[in-house]
Amino acid sequence: MKVTVTVNGEPVTADVEDRMLLVHYVRDVAGLTATNIGCDTTSCGACTVLLDGESVKSCTILAAQADGSAVLTVEGLAGASGELHPMQSAFRAEHGLQCGFCTPGMVMAAVSLLRENPDPTEEQVRAGLEGNLCRCTGYHNIVRAVLAAAGAGAPGAGAAGAGADPLEAGPLEAGTGVAT
Repeated sequence: MKVTVTVNGEPVTADVEDRMLLVHYVRDVAGLTATNIGCDTTSCGACTVLLDGESVKSCTILAAQADGSAVLTVEGLAGASGELHPMQSAFRAEHGLQCGFCTPGMVMAAVSLLRENPDPTEEQVRAGLEGNLCRCTGYHNIVRAVLAAAGAGAPGAGAAGAGADPLEAGPLEAGTGVAT
């Protein structure tokens, strides 16, 4: 079946099997390998992306279900000149990673969390990231990173420019994740 998904602002069309998962579409068809496959059972959150602005575990969605939709991956958060999204910067500054395997999914879940609640408490951050597992850290630095990003105004800065949400800023320049 032919599927077209806009991935980080770039339309990607391919003939895929009916049972292809969105995570495989993102990795194998779109060639964006930061979205990780951790469990294939929705338990770990390593495959978290934003589908039409909502945080989803891409191992639970068929590519065919995403036909006509927009997907944002961690690669699409950075600006055209390579500047990091405030959430990515906060994870870096607060040492919110160790091995890095969970980080792309954790960052995407955190971006979604701050879109829904721009000023969360520590408890709300912990509850909001409950579906994303990290086997290396004690979550302390991850929570600090999300709180730091909230204090920096995330997700309102970054890829779409200061003061604009990259998911609500209008059309994206092809392949850049930057609003035109």
